[in-house]
Amino acid sequence: MKIIDFRFRPNTAETIRGIQGSAMFKDLCASINFSRMQAQTIDAIVSDLRVGGVERAVITGRDCETTYGGKANNESVRDFVAAYPDLFIGFWGVDPHKGMGAVRDLVGAVASHGIKGAAIDPYLARVPADAARYYPVYAKCCELGIPVVVTTGPASLVPGAVMDHAAPRHIDTVARDFPELRLIVSHGGYPWVNEAIMVAQRNRNVFLEISEYEMFPQSEAYVQAANTIIQDKLLFASAHPFVDFRDALAVYAGLPFTDQIRRKVMHDNAAAIIRALP
Repeated sequence: MKIIDFRFRPNTAETIRGIQGSAMFKDLCASINFSRMQAQTIDAIVSDLRVGGVERAVITGRDCETTYGGKANNESVRDFVAAYPDLFIGFWGVDPHKGMGAVRDLVGAVASHGIKGAAIDPYLARVPADAARYYPVYAKCCELGIPVVVTTGPASLVPGAVMDHAAPRHIDTVARDFPELRLIVSHGGYPWVNEAIMVAQRNRNVFLEISEYEMFPQSEAYVQAANTIIQDKLLFASAHPFVDFRDALAVYAGLPFTDQIRRKVMHDNAAAIIRALP
């Protein structure tokens, strides 16, 4: 089966050091024993993806310099895409507090570096997705014809983060204000499971990936919804290297999807989004 991974970050030495040394994820890394993840060269990572059947992988950048002080990782996203443009698809991390400077950087990345989308982290920016300071970014994404990945989830052990900033209801507002903007809810909007499902179901432009939360309490509702009311909306994503993509594939192999839905989740739904990229 062909596979598209909609949230992947190559576990190079630079990436591993950056995650372990970040102000946001230091405590989280300790809690999940992140040090077990071994660094690899990019060529070795690509080889593993090919063996695993991964056809394309979306790399989401992150910029939360204003709130957490760390340098954005967008340069590495650009370099990964440049090295393997047939495999990696880059989404540029946007810090909404940087105003029009962030918008101009995004435009330049799309024009000059083959970037195909934007990525935002409301809980790290400490403002919800429907905050006014994001709206110039959304408007520009509509103009460029590119989607936005919105990182959600409970922000476990992230200092200063407020869980409500990642609530799916804020994304619902954005979807209604920008009906032509494709929005991918990353990490499933957990723990607002049913709310996230309904935001995807009621908005044609909203999609869902549930990386890291496939086996959490209430997660069976995601599978039930994929088999019924959001058949074209759920996307496979591993969240590698927080979760090894091979472990994620094993989890999905055990989820009770129908054969038709499994093909959609693992490949076809994401492929439809990718085909529409500029």
